Amino acid sequence: MGWFYVFLAAVSELIGVLGLNLFSKKHTFKNSIIYLGGLGASFIFIYSSFRYLPLSIAYTVWIGIGTAGAVLINMIFFGESKSWKRIASIIAIIIGVIGLESL
Repeated sequence: MGWFYVFLAAVSELIGVLGLNLFSKKHTFKNSIIYLGGLGASFIFIYSSFRYLPLSIAYTVWIGIGTAGAVLINMIFFGESKSWKRIASIIAIIIGVIGLESL
């Protein structure tokens, strides 16, 4: 159940990041709800995961997915640079999170 909450927290955070990007470009009520709702739900789900998983593992996985996911979302949907250095950095984040989780 803990991993399910971490997954929901990560997805919610990515929705919040998408909303933040939209809100920074156009200040609408809808964009603020996406932004605040996504990040608010993310905190609720990550907090819920702490009942099942060690904080250090759940938090690290959540932050890793959120960081890599935010970069990918901005590369895919908002035209940010897709350089090999950025892609290599995302891969390094993913390897690091997997490494920490498996220890």
